Amino acid sequence: MAGNSSSGSPGPIVGINVTPMVDVVLVLLVIMMVSATYIVQQSLKVELPKTATSDEAASSPAAVTITREGAFFFGGSPVDEGQLVARLRSAVQANADVNLIVTADEKAFHGSVVHVIDLAKVEGISKFAINVDRSK
Repeated sequence: MAGNSSSGSPGPIVGINVTPMVDVVLVLLVIMMVSATYIVQQSLKVELPKTATSDEAASSPAAVTITREGAFFFGGSPVDEGQLVARLRSAVQANADVNLIVTADEKAFHGSVVHVIDLAKVEGISKFAINVDRSK
């Protein structure tokens, strides 16, 4: 008989052992939780101004963030004004039709935002977007 264990041959597999699968899923869950925590820690604390209407998100590699203290970040890394100009110049060299997304804290000075846009215009960037939060 095919399933007879008295003949010495192993019988058919009746159940599936899910223990290895659970182990793998738990390891993946832990990796996801740790990496999500790391991603959140790397973000900047910027409170965006609220607006009732906004356009769709612009696709662009050039993104400048201005904190409430007036510090500049390009692509998430802190830069001073000279480094910002150099990064804007290299973004234009990489893509002549580059869009610049300016993300500024709602408490940041208006002059800082205008200054960043002016620096970008000098470097040849003519398309801008200002990042806002849509109010509910």
